[in-house]
Amino acid sequence: MTNMATTTEPPRTADISWDGVDLQALAQKLGTPCHVYSATAIRQRIGALRAALHGMNALVCYAAKANSNVAILQLMTEAGFGADIVSAGEMHRSLRAGIPAQRIVFSGVGKSADEIVEALSAGIARFNVESADELHLLQRLAAERGVTAYAAVRVNPDVDALTHAKISTGKSENKFGVGIDEARRWFAESARLTHVRLDGLHVHIGSQMLDPDPIRMALRRVADFWRELVAAGHAINSIDVGGGLGVCYRAGRDQPIAIEDYVAIIRHALADFRGRILLEPGRWLAAEAGALLTRVIRVKQGRQRRFLVTDAAMTELLRPSLYDAWHEIAPVTLEARPVQTYDIVGPVCETGDTFAVDRELPRCEAGDLLMIRTTGAYGASMASNYNSRPLAAEVLLDRGRYAVVRQRQTFEDMLAGERPVRQWENA
Repeated sequence: MTNMATTTEPPRTADISWDGVDLQALAQKLGTPCHVYSATAIRQRIGALRAALHGMNALVCYAAKANSNVAILQLMTEAGFGADIVSAGEMHRSLRAGIPAQRIVFSGVGKSADEIVEALSAGIARFNVESADELHLLQRLAAERGVTAYAAVRVNPDVDALTHAKISTGKSENKFGVGIDEARRWFAESARLTHVRLDGLHVHIGSQMLDPDPIRMALRRVADFWRELVAAGHAINSIDVGGGLGVCYRAGRDQPIAIEDYVAIIRHALADFRGRILLEPGRWLAAEAGALLTRVIRVKQGRQRRFLVTDAAMTELLRPSLYDAWHEIAPVTLEARPVQTYDIVGPVCETGDTFAVDRELPRCEAGDLLMIRTTGAYGASMASNYNSRPLAAEVLLDRGRYAVVRQRQTFEDMLAGERPVRQWENA
């Protein structure tokens, strides 16, 4: 799907404002690097999704891992959305943002006993169970507390999502979910589960999916399995279709699936399902609503290449280093300049700290402000303190106004949990 509104998408030409906020003035006031998010753009995506789902018994559970800033989660709260979490930390963030526990589902292959206990105590809606060991642990912990846990089996349908290998999750060699044969055994033995109600299915085959065919195939396999289970006498009250819908990182090359077409695939596959359908979009809601502002530190002419060194690094945006991901980069200026070719790199002491190679940009100089686009998902949420770099500020833009939603980390903040050895103890 193409960007939805030219008034709120990141500028692809020499614009200097976004969502009514002057980016040059903002960067001058708050410093760089700095993550900025358009509340208007997120609301537009929310509205488009709600319109596409009209008439369906559906609950949207935003994938908090995409961007777990409390201010972003609050936008989901205002929309009546829930949250898909993969850690107790994401649960605490979601609850603090006002998302009711009854709208939270817990996914992930490595839920610890402590995390499960926290989620049971909070009264979350559902656990997406990914292994027999987890299922038995959930049964024991729920029984010890005298509560019933609602659970869905995460089915691994062995479908290639046709995306990057590191974000593909639905093939048999991936660590996620269980095969249909194993899931079938779980349901056959479910009467033994005195404190777990196994009444749901879950599937999620990957992220940044641009081809609808793997989605159709995965949902078809899940739908066939659901009908088989019902025929065998099992009640299936929810089907979680996951997330993973792709966005446009590279204009003219990425062709995302329109949200209406995506929902139509779900409607067709689950046409006669009378339970609740859960969706877990993350990237689609947040990615194109975010950008990373960074200044040029210097231009370095190497023996073979010209480097544009920025104050942002892989510590602020890991995707290019981790996935060889493409992000569009543009100077935030109205000035016309001749085009030059650069390798755009950060200051971290890793060759992999590279945003782009052989990228043509208007000629840049030290001090110029750049925008790295489509960073609203898996940008700040994957940040680190590597090289002892404080975390960048995060700012929400909204129709001409802004709010700092995460203060820039100070050196004191970064060191707050550390201390020199003053006393040794025995375990």
